[in-house]
Amino acid sequence: MDKKLYLKNYMENVVFLLLDELLKEKGACTCERCRHDVAAIALNHLPPKYVVSETGEVYAKTEILNQQFRTNAVVEILKAIEVVQKNPRH
Repeated sequence: MDKKLYLKNYMENVVFLLLDELLKEKGACTCERCRHDVAAIALNHLPPKYVVSETGEVYAKTEILNQQFRTNAVVEILKAIEVVQKNPRH
């Protein structure tokens, strides 16, 4: 049985899952440009978590339950928010 294969950095899902809540908490701009700028900066400072199948994605989803994993993502997103707030490009 062939399963669909793809290549995805699951860390993108993690960042976008946490992003809007953190932007709101910080009173930061939530326009698409600022959201994507924050995400790009954060993702460039986080280790990628590539998956190539649904099984890999399920495994990656369990990692977000790890408190240190989540904390690392939050810290990088908050740093990225500060950078974008100081230099918004919208």
